[in-house]
Order: sequence, then structure tokens, then C-alpha cells
Amino acid sequence: MVIWITGLSGAGKTTLSDAIAVLVKPRLPEFVQVDGDVVRAMVGQEQDYSEAARVQQIKRLQALADYLSRQNMVVAVAALYAHPDLLAWNRANFSDYFEVYIDAPLDTVRARDVKGLYAKAARGEMKHVVGLDVPWHAPKNADLVIDARGSETPETSALRVARAVPRLAAALPR
Repeated sequence: MVIWITGLSGAGKTTLSDAIAVLVKPRLPEFVQVDGDVVRAMVGQEQDYSEAARVQQIKRLQALADYLSRQNMVVAVAALYAHPDLLAWNRANFSDYFEVYIDAPLDTVRARDVKGLYAKAARGEMKHVVGLDVPWHAPKNADLVIDARGSETPETSALRVARAVPRLAAALPR
């Protein structure tokens, strides 16, 4: 089972994945998280952030998620880049797949700018920022869309995801 969480940088992908883990991990020990930033730090430091490098990074995450899910793990992947061809690959190749899109418009993530990416880009210190000079392709067929502009907490969003995914729902406290 693969739960693919996507959205712009600063949308809350890792935060949502962490909240899901807190909710289900005690009763679902086979739940694992694959975070794009963590994987890049482990094995992709030599990569830039160009669109081609982002595609390579997503393919790396797909391979890792596939490897883990084939071992009956429940894999939550937090991944930025959401090209339609890559998401279509997920649907075609993961036998049990659930896609979550955190809809956070550019003005919302710019205001948050947790990592300072948008400020660096505005000052000309950084390029290859998705949504600015790398195209952002909002998912068209997500199984669940979370509006990041709303007042919903990460815990409430995590509960919505868990209730929508049978393997997670079975691990919820009764």
C-alpha cells in the first residue's frame, strides 16, 4: 500500500505524514514514512533541483515505495514534484494506491516559506523552485484533496486520510 502525499514546498506534506504516523503507527507497525527531503539528503546530495533532477528523485522515491510495499509495508511518501506522467505511473504500478494532494496556492506557501526557498528565489539566490521556474502540475485525480488555506489541523487532516484508507482505518483507536 502506498499513500502518496504531494503539494508545493511548504504545503505541509511532511507534517501530514508525521501526523498520520502518530495516529496509526502504534497499531500498525508496518507503517513507514518516505520523505523526499530525507531521501535526497541520504542519496541525492549531488543532484541539483532542475526539473530533470526532480524526475530522477521521484523515480527514486517510487522505487523505494515499491520495494517497501511489496514487503506488505504501508508506505506514506511525502513528495513535492507531481508531474502527471509520474502520478500516472504510480496508479498503474502500485497495486494499492491512495493519492493525497495538499492544495496550498503559491501565495500561501510563500507566506509560510518554512525553508526560506521562496525568499531566496525572490532575491535571485536560488533557481529551480517548483511553482516559480519549474512548472507545478497540480494533481487532477487525487483521491483526497486537503485545502491548506483552511483551519483544519494536521491531526484532523491525518484522521481524514486514515478514515479514507481501509488499512489505516483498521488501525484507528476504537
